[in-house]
Amino acid sequence: MTATGVPSALVMAKAPQPGTVKTRLHPLLGPEGCAALQAELIRHTLALTTGHGLRSHLAHAPADARNALAALVPANVELRPQRTGALGLRLAAAVEDVFASGAGPLLVMGTDAPTLTAGHLTTALQALESRDVVLGPARDGGYYLIGMNRPQTGLFALEPDLWGGDRVFAATRALAEDEGLTIAALPELRDLDTPEDAAAHLDAFSTGADGEFPTRVAAMLRPAERP
Repeated sequence: MTATGVPSALVMAKAPQPGTVKTRLHPLLGPEGCAALQAELIRHTLALTTGHGLRSHLAHAPADARNALAALVPANVELRPQRTGALGLRLAAAVEDVFASGAGPLLVMGTDAPTLTAGHLTTALQALESRDVVLGPARDGGYYLIGMNRPQTGLFALEPDLWGGDRVFAATRALAEDEGLTIAALPELRDLDTPEDAAAHLDAFSTGADGEFPTRVAAMLRPAERP
C-alpha cells in the first residue's frame, strides 16, 4: 500500500482577507484580527509541513490571492488556486492535481488545528505504509487531516449539507469503509473556529496542559486591554 511518489502535503486555505475568514471569531477579534490570525495559521501550518520535509502545496481561495499569499509562505511552497464549486469538488480537484504532479503519499489539511504537530504528520505517514487512508478527527465532528496513497477522491463526495457540520468525520469514514479501504485514525484535536474554542485553547495553554499550542497564536487570541 506504500505510495511511490514524493511525500507531500496539501493545505487548503482562504486568503487572510478581513470579513471573509474566521467569521465566528469576529466577536473576539474583529475582522482585521481574524485576518491576521488566518495569516498566522497559514504560516504556522506551512512551516510545519515544509519543516517536516514534505513537498508542500497551498490551494488557495480566492484564485487571485496568489501574490498576497506568496509573501506569507516559504518560497518552496507551490501555490495552487482552488477550483470553483462546493468544498468537496474543490478538494477532489486539488488532490487530483497534486497527485498528478508526483505526490504520494499525500496529507491534506486545513489551517484550523493549531495543535497539529510534526508527530501527527509522522504518525500519519507511518500509518499509510499499511493503510489506504488516515483520518485525523476534530472535536467538532469534522477532520483536520486526511491522508492517502492514491487520489481517493470519492471520499470527498459528501452531501453538500454535511460539509461544515458535526458528521463529516463519520460520513467520510463510512465512505472509506464502503469502498473497502483500510483506515487509520489519529488522535482527536480541537479546531480553532469559535470564541469557545479560543477560550479552551488558552486555558490549556496557560495551565501548561497544552504545550503544543503556538505561542504566537495564543498571543493573538488575547483581546487587547482597553483603558
